[in-house]
Amino acid sequence: MKLVLDIYGGDNSPSAQIDGAVDFLHDCDSSVSIILSGDENEIREYLQKKGVSDNRIEILHAPDQVTCHDEPTSVVRQKPESSMVRAIQKVAAKEADGVVSSGSTGALFAGSLSRIKRIPGIVRPALPTEIPNLKGGYTLLCDSGANSDCTAEFLYQFGILGSCYVRAMYGIPSPSVGLIANGTEDEKGNALTKEANKLMREAENINFVGNVETREMYSGDVNVFVCDGFTGNVILKTIEGSIKTFGSMLKAEIMSSFISKLGGLLIKGGLGNLKKRFDYREVGGAPLLGINGCVIKAHGSSDARAVYMALKQAKRYIDNNVVGAVTKEISAIRKED
Repeated sequence: MKLVLDIYGGDNSPSAQIDGAVDFLHDCDSSVSIILSGDENEIREYLQKKGVSDNRIEILHAPDQVTCHDEPTSVVRQKPESSMVRAIQKVAAKEADGVVSSGSTGALFAGSLSRIKRIPGIVRPALPTEIPNLKGGYTLLCDSGANSDCTAEFLYQFGILGSCYVRAMYGIPSPSVGLIANGTEDEKGNALTKEANKLMREAENINFVGNVETREMYSGDVNVFVCDGFTGNVILKTIEGSIKTFGSMLKAEIMSSFISKLGGLLIKGGLGNLKKRFDYREVGGAPLLGINGCVIKAHGSSDARAVYMALKQAKRYIDNNVVGAVTKEISAIRKED
């Protein structure tokens, strides 16, 4: 297996990317290799400085960088020598099995659509996010930011994509799918939600349980929560802010008195485990579901640990043949139509 890593685009680039890649290879067997996409001189100097010599590391010279100021839809045309575009092209040319990038989500999405293409039959790929739940697993939020404006067909396909991902990655044979609305009754929601609800109710290829409210996302009773990317991104940012605020408030309460400090020491281990479950670095990144290849978007603030986990996620994505699972499911639906 060969993965290509875009070493630029993140807040801690390129050190976090290269360190994460080295750590990842250290824990993999000889069948796994990595292509580092970026300025060759910079990569070689960094590896030499760290004393790293591994024949499983290749270098793809890409002197240009994609920034947050670049127009996503113009990146492929205007920056063909950028680390992101060259990395995407490696997967498109079947010279690598997957790509990981911490760079611009929009540029990665547009570049992947342009070069790797969609799985035949997919209208719009989605960006899912794994949310820890009370059952010790994860609930999938799909879409969480790739598609702000959606149709009912988009949402229906997000349900299919989420189901395929959960089935392949978690081993759940018939994942339950819920549609996010402001109430569980079928008549609740806006025009888009009502139309999508009807479409998903009539579908026989997903285990649709109806409308769901976001407060149930942590219960683990429903495997996939479907919504448009605008709503999903607002939910995701609210969750991130709530966790950060709750953590700060809890710390302040624990430090407020001698007794509470003692109590804090007693539950320190449990709090550490809880914090780890909600740490984005432990998830790694989010796949572009529906793209005809493995594309993983890592967090822009990724450190070496997050990059390591994003590469690990890419390996699992390929090992579990998620693209093949989606292709098979969509192909069957198209034949029925």
